[in-house]
Amino acid sequence: MVAGSTSLPFELQAFAERVVAALQQEAVNFSAGAATPKITLAAVQFTQVIDPGNQLPGYQGVWRNARNDRCGVLTINSDRSVYAEYDLFCPHPRDERWFVEMVTAWGREDDLRSEATLIPNM
Repeated sequence: MVAGSTSLPFELQAFAERVVAALQQEAVNFSAGAATPKITLAAVQFTQVIDPGNQLPGYQGVWRNARNDRCGVLTINSDRSVYAEYDLFCPHPRDERWFVEMVTAWGREDDLRSEATLIPNM
């Protein structure tokens, strides 16, 4: 359930910055130089959402490109778990057999993980 557009609360800023930094590092690892996007927290548009299970607030953020297409999401749940993804859609920089679809980050403040999603380059 959507509660309305909002900015991210101060107490979640540092955690969100860590999530964005994890996405950015994966993007650097899996894209080539000039093709690496600049993923920033400032570019996310957040909406406060209500978790239907416990009625507590969470936050759904969206990155949009220059054409206003959604190119990434950042979800911080009421229990402070997180899921984020950012689309890359580029050839793998070191292995032509692969194409990099997106980078993702997930977990909790004390256990944050990230990876790239690869698909075969046909």
